[in-house]
Amino acid sequence: MAKKTVATLQTGGGKNHSKVIKMVKSKSGSYGFREEIVTNDKVGDFFKEEK
Repeated sequence: MAKKTVATLQTGGGKNHSKVIKMVKSKSGSYGFREEIVTNDKVGDFFKEEK
């Protein structure tokens, strides 16, 4: 199933998207990861925003 998703993203309009992963610190001090699939022109905005 994962192979089908990767193949779909590499053809057609999928090349306009990137999977981004950001490490975020919780209130308790532990770290977690937030990941999203965003368009290539929004990648910088993803890393600039605070959540």
